Amino acid sequence: MKRDELTRYLEELLDVPKFRDYCPNGLQVEGCPEVRRLVAGVTASQALLDAAIEAGADTLLVHHGYFWRGEDGRVTGLRKNRLKTLLGHDMNLLAYHLPLDAHPELGNNAQLARRLGWQAEGRFGDQDMAWIGSLEEPLTALALGEKMAAALDREPLLIGAPEREIRRIGWCSGGAQGYFEPAIALGVDAYVSGEISEPTVHLARESGVAYFACGHHATERFGVQALAEHLAARFGLDCEFIDIANPV
Repeated sequence: MKRDELTRYLEELLDVPKFRDYCPNGLQVEGCPEVRRLVAGVTASQALLDAAIEAGADTLLVHHGYFWRGEDGRVTGLRKNRLKTLLGHDMNLLAYHLPLDAHPELGNNAQLARRLGWQAEGRFGDQDMAWIGSLEEPLTALALGEKMAAALDREPLLIGAPEREIRRIGWCSGGAQGYFEPAIALGVDAYVSGEISEPTVHLARESGVAYFACGHHATERFGVQALAEHLAARFGLDCEFIDIANPV
């Protein structure tokens, strides 16, 4: 399909204009006008670029792209190498950050809930990024952690009592530890995100609410994967998800 047709479709599907973001969403680097083979991944690292070239892709679809607010804008070093790779292979780079976190079906948070059997009941936080809901059945914090480890292929860090019973849960993928305190105020038994900061430990200990840090990369693999699968089904595009391992 035509690149511009694809970008228009994704802008509408993900409701891009709605979001205040830290980077441009959509086409970040322009390549060939026709999309024939698309590779999806979490972050447009050099390793993913090289893997996409090896896979014969002309378009790369990611959650974490380039041109973040506050970054040094000079095209030197690794930035030069990444852009040289894209431009040298006439490859499109499409990136969707907050719109892909927030999408009610294909987004990272929606996909976490689907894969872990959480029943979504509402949203909270800035731009309604964080989700709140309940488990299919109550679990101890230890058992919930084991279930997440199996789904994410990564052992989560649990701050809290392993025997605590979890019924209501809040979650937000990536670096969303800032929503922990609002989640506590909403009466959750546990909160799940990708990262953890030093004050988060004290909040968990003093509130008695369990906190799970499951990995920024691990919690944000499923959205872009689901989006690629959607594009393949909708348009018959040749799409492949490539996961570049990341321990964080």
